Amino acid sequence: MTPIEHREEQVRQAAQALVAAFASNDTEAYFAAFSDDATFLFYTLPAPLLSRAAYRQVWNGWQADGFAVLSCESSNVNISLQGDVAIFMHDVATHVRFGSEESRYQERETIVFRLHGTRWLACHEHLSAMAD
Repeated sequence: MTPIEHREEQVRQAAQALVAAFASNDTEAYFAAFSDDATFLFYTLPAPLLSRAAYRQVWNGWQADGFAVLSCESSNVNISLQGDVAIFMHDVATHVRFGSEESRYQERETIVFRLHGTRWLACHEHLSAMAD
């Protein structure tokens, strides 16, 4: 495996761990996958979230209202390495519950990872609705 292939595999594993934590409602593991200064741009919110703490506050509110992820599947992965930064793009199929209502979403997501020592942490997430 070349050094580039090795780094790409590390990013793939970091992304898989992030998605798995989200899919299993493992809040601690999910937020540990992001750097403190991570930013988030979700089409479902009126404004960007400019830190992991800001997103965690929104997440906690959702959970208090009965939010839970029931499943999340990643497909069509593309990884672009840019030095100590990696751009991870994928399609994501998510099944969630808000209170007693369940919804399914087909979305496209970009997650930017930055190398922190030997660990790739997400530093930006952008979620978009997928075109019909």
